[in-house]
Amino acid sequence: MFSSRVYADRRRKLRENLSSGLVLFLGNDESPINYPANQYPFRQDSSFLYFFGHNKPGLAGLIDLDSGKDCLYGDNLTLEDVVWMGAQPTIQEMAHDVGVDETNSSSQLKEKIRQALSLKRPIHFLPPYRGNSKLRLAGLLDLSVAEMNLHASLELIRAVVALRSLKSNEEIEEIENALAVTHAAYAAIARSAKPGVSENAIVGKIQDAVASHGRRFAYPIILSAHGETLHNLDHGNVLKAKDILLVDCGSESLEGYASDITRTFPVGGKFTPEQRDVYQIVWKTQTEAIAAIKPGVPYREIHLKAASVIASGLKEMGLMRGDTQAAVESGAHALFFPHGLGHMLGLDVHDMEGLGEDHVGYDETVQRSTQFGLGYLRLAKKLQTGNVLTVEPGIYFIPPLIDQWKAENKFSEFIDYSRVEKFRDARGTRIEDDVLVTENGFRMLGKPIPRTVEEIEAAMST
Repeated sequence: MFSSRVYADRRRKLRENLSSGLVLFLGNDESPINYPANQYPFRQDSSFLYFFGHNKPGLAGLIDLDSGKDCLYGDNLTLEDVVWMGAQPTIQEMAHDVGVDETNSSSQLKEKIRQALSLKRPIHFLPPYRGNSKLRLAGLLDLSVAEMNLHASLELIRAVVALRSLKSNEEIEEIENALAVTHAAYAAIARSAKPGVSENAIVGKIQDAVASHGRRFAYPIILSAHGETLHNLDHGNVLKAKDILLVDCGSESLEGYASDITRTFPVGGKFTPEQRDVYQIVWKTQTEAIAAIKPGVPYREIHLKAASVIASGLKEMGLMRGDTQAAVESGAHALFFPHGLGHMLGLDVHDMEGLGEDHVGYDETVQRSTQFGLGYLRLAKKLQTGNVLTVEPGIYFIPPLIDQWKAENKFSEFIDYSRVEKFRDARGTRIEDDVLVTENGFRMLGKPIPRTVEEIEAAMST
C-alpha cells in the first residue's frame, strides 16, 4: 500500500470537487465459483482501492462532505475465520493505514444511510458493475436494481475521473512494476513461438512467468494465430510455419495497477516478405503516433494521424488507392484498422471504463463519432500531463468484413478488393505500448520489449 498520506490527500481533493452530502464507495465482496467456500480470485473495486487502499472483501468507505469526516465500515474476523484464514488486521488497523479515524461495523452502514436519506442529504455513488454490488446498493438506498445506474452521481463520476486520470509518481512506479513482469512474460513468448507448439502451451509459459513473480494478469490473455479477431481468447490452435502470432497481455502490480502490451511474432522466427511489409507499416504508425503525444493535443487527432499512416502504407502495398486524406475521412481505412488507437491505463486496464467511457475519453469539446472504426475510439479528448495511455495501432484482414464490404462495393474508389483477396489469410498485426504524457511530450514506460522487425527476430533466435 501507499502511505496513509496518499489516501488522505486523494479524499481531500475529492471533497474539493464535490458539494455536499455523503460519498459511498462500496468495496467488492467475494464471489463464489460454484459454492460459497470456493471463491473466484478476489479483486477489489478500483475506486475503492484509489481512495481507501485495502484489497480485502466486505469493506465500504464513507466520506461526509459536510463534516469532513471519513469512516471505514467492515467487520473484524471471528476466531473461526482466523482458523481458516490466519490472523488478519482489524478494521481499526486498516482504517489507520489509510488515514481514516472512524470505523463502524458493516451493519451500521444501513442506519447511517437511512438517517441521511431521512434528512434528504445527497448520497453520491458510482455506477455498480457487479450483480451483488447492485443488490447491496439497492438495499442500502431503497432503490430498484433496474434504476440503480440512473441514480449514480454524475458529479462524483466527473470528480473521480478528473483525479484518477492524472497519475502520481507513486502510480507511475506501480505501472512500471507491472511492466517489469510483463517484460519477463514476453521473453518467454519469444522463445516459444515455434511450429508445432500449441497456443495453450505458450499461455502456460506466460502464466508461469507472471505467477513466479507473485502477480496476476490485469485482463484475460489474448494470444492467437488468428489475431484478426481483436479480442480472441481462444488458445486452441497449434502453430504452423509462417503463422503470425498476436499476443496482448499485461500483469497487474501488487497495488492493482495494470500494464498492457501487444506484440506480434512470426512463428518460426522470421517474417515473410508480406508479413514484414504489414508489420513495418504498423511499427511506423505507432512510432509516429507516440512522437505526436504531448499535453493539449486531442488524442482523436493522433488517432486520425495513425489512420493516415496506415492508409498511406497500404496504398504503397496496392491494397488502397486514391487520395489518402479522403480515404481516412470516409472511413475506408477501417476495413484494416477498425478500432481506436488506445485508451487510458491505470487501476483498470481500460481505466475507469466502468464509470462510462464517454466520461473518461470524451468531454464537451469532442463528441463520439458514429463512423465505423472511429466510433470505437475510447480516448479522444485533449491529453494532459500525467495521463497514462496505450498506443496500439494494428492492421487486420477480417474475412467476413472483407466479404461484406466487397459485396456492397463499399469504398471501391479507395480499396482494391482484388488485391485484398490475396491477403485474406494475412490475419492480424498489432503493436502496443504504454506511454506517460509529460510536461514537454511523452515517456514510454517500462523496460523496452523487442518491437522492431530486427529486435523481434533476434529475440526469437536466442
